[in-house]
Amino acid sequence: MSNIYYSIILPAHNEEKRLPAALDKLGAFLRQQPYTAEVVVVENGSSDRTLEVAQAFQEQLPQLRVIHETGRGKGLAVRRGMLEAKGEYRIFCDVDFSMPVEEINRFIPPALSKVDVAIASREAPGAVRYNEPELRHFIGRGFNTLVRWIALPGLQDTQCGFKCFSAEVAEKVFPLQTIDGWTFDVEVLFAARRMGYKIVEVAVPWYYNADSKVRVLKDSYHMFADLINIRLNARRGMYDTAPAQPR
Repeated sequence: MSNIYYSIILPAHNEEKRLPAALDKLGAFLRQQPYTAEVVVVENGSSDRTLEVAQAFQEQLPQLRVIHETGRGKGLAVRRGMLEAKGEYRIFCDVDFSMPVEEINRFIPPALSKVDVAIASREAPGAVRYNEPELRHFIGRGFNTLVRWIALPGLQDTQCGFKCFSAEVAEKVFPLQTIDGWTFDVEVLFAARRMGYKIVEVAVPWYYNADSKVRVLKDSYHMFADLINIRLNARRGMYDTAPAQPR
């Protein structure tokens, strides 16, 4: 049985420039926390020095584990990180930390009394967006409307890149994931809800980063196709595994 309480997973594709700042922030933050933690960087398919940068940081951050994954896709990196993590709670985070690192304690007890799945939301009451271009916001809200219609009614923001799962839920849901691209989180949330787990939206402050790798117009077609595939997979019973009994 692991004694790690919180696993923080960072998918990292071509992140040699942004990764050091993210790890610096995490290291300073974790030194102030009472719980045990690990940081899991999953470098996947990078053409720059992301892997070497992450490995070099292990001397400064003893909680850091680095996983090298040859395949590409954020969903692939997150799935591997979630399934190799050892924490009682497991959160994946975007390397740019558009949500301040201090917010990650709001996804676990005692801030939340019980956690199956807790997701960062830029639309829940109390959330604030900073400096986001109007067109990007409009397109993003349009996609989330499709998500609510097709897959996840009631959830206001499924695409913010910070999501926390209990170990039990992670180990049930992520083996069912089939999508390696941007829409993977819709799929794992759909599977979690279908298995009876509760999803909570946590209102967060969020700061737009112009270096974001999501290209909403270019990727929209593929993301829409993924939503249709999720519904088809559901008809085939691919997400019908029963939830584990409470421990």
